[in-house]
Amino acid sequence: MADNTAISTVYNHFLTTYAPQGTNSKYDTHKKSELRGLYNSIVKMNKEAPLFLLDNSPSTQEFAVGLKESARSLKNVISSLSMDDSDNMLDQKAVASSDEDTVAASFIGGADIDPDSIPNLEISVQQLAGVQENRGKFLEPDSMDLEPGTYSFDIHSRDMDYEFQFNIGEGDTNKIIEEKLSRLITRSNIGVSAEVLTDDDGKVALSIKSDDTGVRGKGGTNFDISDNNTHKTAGTVDYFGIGNVSEYPKNALFTLNGEDRSTFSNHFSIERMYDITLKGLSPEGSSVSIGLKTDVESVTENINNLVEGYNSFINNINSYSESQPYSKKLVNEMGKIARLYSSELESIGLTFGGDGTIKVDNNLLTQTAREDDAMDRFSSIKKFTEGILKRANQVALDPMEYTQKTVVAYKNPGHGYATPYITSNYSGMMFSSYC
Repeated sequence: MADNTAISTVYNHFLTTYAPQGTNSKYDTHKKSELRGLYNSIVKMNKEAPLFLLDNSPSTQEFAVGLKESARSLKNVISSLSMDDSDNMLDQKAVASSDEDTVAASFIGGADIDPDSIPNLEISVQQLAGVQENRGKFLEPDSMDLEPGTYSFDIHSRDMDYEFQFNIGEGDTNKIIEEKLSRLITRSNIGVSAEVLTDDDGKVALSIKSDDTGVRGKGGTNFDISDNNTHKTAGTVDYFGIGNVSEYPKNALFTLNGEDRSTFSNHFSIERMYDITLKGLSPEGSSVSIGLKTDVESVTENINNLVEGYNSFINNINSYSESQPYSKKLVNEMGKIARLYSSELESIGLTFGGDGTIKVDNNLLTQTAREDDAMDRFSSIKKFTEGILKRANQVALDPMEYTQKTVVAYKNPGHGYATPYITSNYSGMMFSSYC
């Protein structure tokens, strides 16, 4: 059986090193039927795929990972433009926040909800939810006052006890051991993470934080560290100073339409209609107003979000034009889709530049959105979006299509057979380089 921790470590390494930075969303989860469809697509693609040798250089690896993740991000942007239970493109309702730096919001209700029944909110934030931190002592980085040997300590987190064992050898320093412990704790995936801090004097300290915000454990803490009952040599908890809580976890405190509320997290939903993220504190006596934008504002915001996601995708591809000549093939394919609808899109305020990106004339776009036949005028955007979504799905399925490779043999036409290991070129490439 594959080591899921190893797989996660490899993938996370490439995502954090090479892929565009972003966050996961609800669109990264899928139904069984969607996964079955993906599997069938892979089988169909592999059935007629030729055999080829890959260019396994680091630059190609970087390009393949970045391209796949860019395609995933573009797919998520397009998915976010429609209501979850609606097939109509660009019908996602937009939410207005009077202060985005304090409270961010988005609409998560269904398409059949009467807009008049959706309430407006007034939110005042008194305290953000915070994590627990155990910050150790700042020690000289190049010294070590513990004797060589095998040490251990226990971390109680999420109602479970975990023992960490490690060795201190001859010549090991505080910095070396703290970096080792930081990796060991973070990779354990037990609800806490660690990092090594350096102060102005160059001294180092181990900082351990809970992954979850809010007070979730007993006694006001989310985890506890000790070596009182550990199996190996004790003493490291006191030496590094990681047993003491330097910052206790706290819940978010806010008022919602005048009523006091408290949550574990800064991210939550209200009445299954609003997705709320608390980002800052409200000035005393003030509040943030949350409500739906008009249909015109919602449509224009959806189109601007689409353009932003599309341009990000194109710019990422263009950044590899010199090192990856086959990337131009994808830019040309996207350009062909754009040219099919260029005249219609220009008439509503969207023009294509020489580099393949889109520029928006918001005045013309807003004017179009206010016309009686706005939905008919916007049909070209929907068709264009469907075209780039189809291409993004293909890119995410097989990013190696746009990398340098040498075809070795073509299969006998009409007599092809499924070769399930073809798609392992992508994952195998990552493992070969990382291990």
